[in-house]
Amino acid sequence: MKIKEVKRLPEHITSIGGQALIEGILMRGPKDLAIAVRKPDGEIVLKKETLNTLGMRYKFFRFPLIRGVVGLVESMAFGIRALMYSAEFFEEGIEEEKKESFLDRVFKDKREDAEIVFTLMISLVFTILLFILLPSLITNFFKKNLETPFLLNLIEGLVRIVLFLIYVTVVSRMEDVGRVFEYHGAEHKTIHCYENGDTLTVENVKKYPILHPRCGTSFLFMVMIVSILVLSFFGWPNPLQRVLIRLVMLPVIAGISYEINRIIGKSSSKLAYYLSYPGLIIQKIATVKEPDESQIEVAIEALKAVLTGKKEEDLWK
Repeated sequence: MKIKEVKRLPEHITSIGGQALIEGILMRGPKDLAIAVRKPDGEIVLKKETLNTLGMRYKFFRFPLIRGVVGLVESMAFGIRALMYSAEFFEEGIEEEKKESFLDRVFKDKREDAEIVFTLMISLVFTILLFILLPSLITNFFKKNLETPFLLNLIEGLVRIVLFLIYVTVVSRMEDVGRVFEYHGAEHKTIHCYENGDTLTVENVKKYPILHPRCGTSFLFMVMIVSILVLSFFGWPNPLQRVLIRLVMLPVIAGISYEINRIIGKSSSKLAYYLSYPGLIIQKIATVKEPDESQIEVAIEALKAVLTGKKEEDLWK
């Protein structure tokens, strides 16, 4: 599909968001979270739970900038737990008797929470090495010929973007990941259908685009752009200081990026369209694929489960 086919302002801009899983979809609504997974036998299993986020409990975590950082961490935790849940349906029968793992022995009934924490830590280390440390080291080779901190930070940002594009492109070529990206497309198409006021049926969902301007892929790209501007204020110190500054400023950059994405998502201006365009291109190249009807059915089940019956409750304010 063409990028320009993405409708900028649908009838209803929802705050509902989702994530593709292993043969499933996670949808997060204003009050509930739902996970729909298609089992190997074809049955769709639906799991639903009531949300109780920090933002729901404390007003402080709903303030601009802060809400973006908190929401990102919570979304990662929800996503990892949902991925673990969806994977369970495809591990059954592989080993009838599993040996007790280290996590089982140490954490016992808290094993799932421990797995989420460890996975988050591993993801953070991987992100630091690939998207913070490596771009900084590569850019350092240009230091002899460039003395302007802004240009060095610009090159570092461009290197980071190139590494990100290479990473998502390589990952998208994997067969299992390709299936996940098809579910990603089903999630986008279903939300488009809902936002435009159509009844949630497979036939209606099929006619909508797989790209969405408020996708997490677009958010990650915005983080990389904002980081170039923010980190330029700190010059180009020694490698250790650079890494520490980037780690300390990461929550600030994420918070600013989230607020920018909120503005872009609700705007029909040409500026908003151009700002969202790079993220849409990355979706088209790598992270979103056209789903089949069975995948759309799963997305519809997940979305229906988080609707409250009052559309004003899920508006993106």
